[in-house]
Amino acid sequence: MENEQKDDKKKKAPFFGARHVQCILMFFGISAAITQRTNLSVAIVAMMDKNSANPDFEEYQWSEKTKSYLLSSFFWGYFVTQIPGSQLAHRFGGKITLLLGIVLSALLALLTPLGVHLGDWQVLFGLRLCQGLLQGSTFASVHTLLSKWILVEERNSLGTFCYTGLPFGSVLMMLVSGWIASSTLGWPGIFYFAGLFSIIWGIVWYFFGANTPRDCKWMSEEERLYIEAALVTTSKPEPENATMKTPWLKIFTSLPFWVLLLVQCAYTWGFWTMITEIPSYMKSILKQDIQSNSLMSAAPYLANILLTFVFCVLASFLIKRGYICVNTSRKLFNTIGFWVPIVPLILLGYMRADQSELALVLLVIIVGVNTASNLGFLINHIDLSPNFAGILMGITNGAANVMSLLAPLAVGVIVTDANDVQQWRIVFYIIGGMYFVCNLLFVLFGQTKIQAWNYPKTHDLQRAERDEQI
Repeated sequence: MENEQKDDKKKKAPFFGARHVQCILMFFGISAAITQRTNLSVAIVAMMDKNSANPDFEEYQWSEKTKSYLLSSFFWGYFVTQIPGSQLAHRFGGKITLLLGIVLSALLALLTPLGVHLGDWQVLFGLRLCQGLLQGSTFASVHTLLSKWILVEERNSLGTFCYTGLPFGSVLMMLVSGWIASSTLGWPGIFYFAGLFSIIWGIVWYFFGANTPRDCKWMSEEERLYIEAALVTTSKPEPENATMKTPWLKIFTSLPFWVLLLVQCAYTWGFWTMITEIPSYMKSILKQDIQSNSLMSAAPYLANILLTFVFCVLASFLIKRGYICVNTSRKLFNTIGFWVPIVPLILLGYMRADQSELALVLLVIIVGVNTASNLGFLINHIDLSPNFAGILMGITNGAANVMSLLAPLAVGVIVTDANDVQQWRIVFYIIGGMYFVCNLLFVLFGQTKIQAWNYPKTHDLQRAERDEQI
């Protein structure tokens, strides 16, 4: 009788429990991190245009080249700490690395207005560089946490929900920035908002965040047993897992890993080109002022958030009903997210100032539908290796963020005249080409089965073979 009761405990868990709270906290943590990254994209429009900003604050006459340096500066630092940050998250757990990265970066956001006043664009570049260094462990930390908290059948829903914090943070920043820049706070208020939002999140995360179910003191025993029993076949229990050596050679000779890396690079190039350059495109080509600019820039990311939930429900429905397997689901939704936006991207390069409404519709399709890929490549790291999901994310995100660094620089080289729509057309063609080629590779060579190198020790190879058959 006692054994039956224990089995029931393992099989049951609350519909809403600690794992959901952790995902909500990670959602807002990613949102906080993104507000710090994207605040400059809109703020720089106000900083360089006295007509669209509060006239009581300084105006800066930076060239388009300098502007591209500033917009890419965050990623110079962000790239450097991707792999070291993932190693720290793997060793010490994702909670502390996520906390320190976001909160310390927030302090620099609060210092940004003073820094740019004292040292012009050079100090601003340095501050953004340091913020990138601090935030390098963000996504590796989240992936490390998800691999300990989220069940296989919940990856589509809860895993994707966490990363919806990325467009949510973008929308939040874009919506408030136009209002803040035109208020008595001026453009400095944009940086203050991002900093304070991140610090408030950090306080809540410190008290309620946890590395693993075992570390969470306030969750129910039933839910803890449920999660640990469900994950026992894919990740080794602590503390052995904390000291497991990373199989670097096997990772770097894995075809599914390289395909995943290329897809993430393409996604990141497209995402950060759009998010950093849309405000400038709106102002230069569609002739929108700072307030309407921020609203129009935010609309596609609002659609991105809403469609994320639609795609999550659809994916769960198709898998639970047995219409498609996990592997097909990953490739199907990645294809929707990459190939559907290609035609709208190309058309966007042919818009005129009097077609701002049509341009907005195209942007909503491009950015909104792009979220389907979150159910494709974004959680494929955990599919391939739950034990090293954070490290895989550190590697792929590090490579991908070379794209984040190069994308605004490339725009700066291509778009020498921001009012020339033909130059913007080239930018959109490049994104479309990358989307097409990299998704084709993912469809042909991507995998979802757990790789044998997830279990470095010899006696674990049998477990790997068993998991591949499931």
